[in-house]
Amino acid sequence: MTLRQDIHNSEIPVLCRSCEARHRGVCGALEPTQLVELSRQTTKRKVDPGTILVSDADTIDSYANLLVGVVKLTKTLPDGRQQIVGLQFAPDFLGRPFKHESSISAEAATPVNVCAFPKKALDRMIELSPELGHRLHVQALNELDDARDWMLTLGRKTAAERVASFLHLIARHGDPEAESAGEISFDLPLTRADIADFLGLTIETVSRQLTKLRKDGLISVENNRHITVFDVAKLERRANV
Repeated sequence: MTLRQDIHNSEIPVLCRSCEARHRGVCGALEPTQLVELSRQTTKRKVDPGTILVSDADTIDSYANLLVGVVKLTKTLPDGRQQIVGLQFAPDFLGRPFKHESSISAEAATPVNVCAFPKKALDRMIELSPELGHRLHVQALNELDDARDWMLTLGRKTAAERVASFLHLIARHGDPEAESAGEISFDLPLTRADIADFLGLTIETVSRQLTKLRKDGLISVENNRHITVFDVAKLERRANV
């Protein structure tokens, strides 16, 4: 008789059983024995907003799965100016395999939980597991697609469409079913200044567009950060996505 592989007798490490990175992230490509090996070297930690997880030009010696929260990715010009070039959400993979040095900075935008593991350990598994390499490749391509979509947003969309697109981005990653949902609520992961930076707008323009969305009955705003979208489909049309 075959035993049911449940939470009590599964070969999956306890550390990994309820982890979204295993179900929807790159670790889902690993066999139970590989998860056991990796779990022996992992460290789970909670990180406060504003904490730098990776700095530009840092030597890469570890990777991490983002379990909870939002991370902002920034590039720095030689004169010190910074630009937010992307956001990462759970269960995204933090790190760039096959690179020895980071080319971006990654900072916790919200309280963040990560599961970190040594670069050498995962690099060995990538060599042995084609499926793991495939998942990392797919994530890299998805990030490339997202970057191209955001180039369109910044290059062609109006200020109103940019702000609506940003809200739709946060709603979609907070709830994968957001496209078909009616009403959804979430906290903004960025300050007004960071939103303006990310959208290529001024803080005043961001605030005006949020006020317009509120007056038009598409959203409500509480305590400057808590957003309720009353109709995701209408927000999509306003964002032109």
